[in-house]
Amino acid sequence: MASKVQSSKSIEKSSSFDTEEKITSLFEPDTLVSAQYFQNFRRKTCLEPEKRLILAMLEDAVSCFQVYVTARSGKGKKLFNEAEEWIMMKHDDWIFSFASVCEMLGFNPEYVRQGLRRWKQKTLANHTRAEGWRRMTG
Repeated sequence: MASKVQSSKSIEKSSSFDTEEKITSLFEPDTLVSAQYFQNFRRKTCLEPEKRLILAMLEDAVSCFQVYVTARSGKGKKLFNEAEEWIMMKHDDWIFSFASVCEMLGFNPEYVRQGLRRWKQKTLANHTRAEGWRRMTG
């Protein structure tokens, strides 16, 4: 019987110590590794399925725009023209227009358009120079 009383007292002491420890730990600063600290500030992108689908649409258009920018004929040229037409279209009243898609994802559509225009100009200028050089040396 005495052992039961002793064990219950030790349980009370340990549980009260645990409770005390838990309470005091609330007011102590947390020790974090720098990676853990900065992880709290990283953007957590958990997109809903609809947003992932819309993002895939935008990625596909930008990919076709960039991959086929120098295509001269065939399927590549067609894909580039369709992507460019969709990206540069100014009508944003359609739910799947470029502007609507960008806004749903938090992008400024005009800023993205401007960046793609600049990229296209730079790429075509480099491509034209390279082709001219190939003709001269070829």
